[in-house]
Amino acid sequence: MDQKIIDLYDEYTHAPLTRGVFINRLILLTGSLTAAMSILPSIEVNAANMKIMPDNDLFTERISYPGLPGKMDAYIARPKEEKKYPAIIIIHENRGLNAHIEDVARRAAKEGFLAIAPNALSAIGVAAANEDEARQKFQELKAENNLQNFINAYDYLSTRKDYNGNAGCVGFCWGGGMANNLAVKLPGLKAAVAFYGRQPAAEDVANIKAALQLHYAGLDDRVNTGIAAYEEALKKNNIRYELYMYDGVNHAFHNDTAPTRYNEAAAKLAWQRTIEFFTKYVK
Repeated sequence: MDQKIIDLYDEYTHAPLTRGVFINRLILLTGSLTAAMSILPSIEVNAANMKIMPDNDLFTERISYPGLPGKMDAYIARPKEEKKYPAIIIIHENRGLNAHIEDVARRAAKEGFLAIAPNALSAIGVAAANEDEARQKFQELKAENNLQNFINAYDYLSTRKDYNGNAGCVGFCWGGGMANNLAVKLPGLKAAVAFYGRQPAAEDVANIKAALQLHYAGLDDRVNTGIAAYEEALKKNNIRYELYMYDGVNHAFHNDTAPTRYNEAAAKLAWQRTIEFFTKYVK
């Protein structure tokens, strides 16, 4: 796949571009409307592509907790045995809670964690019909409310009988940026893992108490521009961190519903590192 097409799709999903502008620019790259339409299924996110983690040996439920301006909905997954577990907050990309992120929550649950995956859009009462609508609705979220709603997820955990008091978080893309921000705002957080997420302001890094693990894609110029300043601030403030760069892969390489950007080898390695990191710092 031409990297220019992948970069255009990344711009479309993050700028965001309108659907019409995206299609017109795709036509210019592919040479015709027919060629553009034929290539769309291979670049757009499609849940049919993902490998689903079964939940037959897990306890799952859907819960709500207080949010701003409205309540926050979340998906819960953990092992079936009734006991106290370390918790991981799973933070979605810029399209809200979907089947892929729920699957990531089940993967964490399979590793012995209590996983909670909140839906940022639920606080404004949105149930988006498709990916495009979800991304557009994200423009309506107020940053200060949104951050508080994920802090509230951390606070909600303490109300559960199956939580042992230790928590970490992992986020992807938009959620990677949120994971970094939670590390800044939550001194009790044990660990934060950010997949290709925006970095916090350098002056806020001194507030971080959690251990950090950062995963970046070699071809992700948009996000990678902030790495150097972030790493400098981490070193200056003696923050425990691990940083991994996956050469030759694209933004969203962990998302198996994104066929042209997903990289199975990098995704498996990054997830293995994530679980090992949480086992070390959260369990």
